[in-house]
Amino acid sequence: MALAQEDIEKIQELIRKSIEATPEVGNANVRYELDLRERTIRVEEELKHQRELMQTGFAQMEKRFEQMEKRFEQVDKRFEQVDKRFEQVDKRFEQMHIDLNKRFEQIDKQFEKQSQAIMNIHQEIKLQMRWSFGVLMGVGGLVVGILKLTS
Repeated sequence: MALAQEDIEKIQELIRKSIEATPEVGNANVRYELDLRERTIRVEEELKHQRELMQTGFAQMEKRFEQMEKRFEQVDKRFEQVDKRFEQVDKRFEQMHIDLNKRFEQIDKQFEKQSQAIMNIHQEIKLQMRWSFGVLMGVGGLVVGILKLTS
């Protein structure tokens, strides 16, 4: 089973053809890998751009949160001022209430004095009426007595 020279040459030629055909597949793989690398680079660049956009968005949100925090602090200060004003108003109302109570007590004392004065006048009038009635009865009795004696 020895191979003839022609057979060996045919085999060599077939091997050469298959080797020559193989680099095309290799070149295709290289092109595919280059395409993949380019796509990967584009994706990485896009991701980098997205990350930068997200970072700027986060920075802007942080600024907005700080502004909102300042606004809340201002609102808190305003509420504290309003609370102080309400406390002052409450103190004023309490003071006015105390003053009104004092005035009403003074007025009550004056009314009591006037009532006592009126009662004293009433007692004097009663006493005078009794005295006048007694004098009237006495004079009437004298007149009747004198009339009986003279008649």
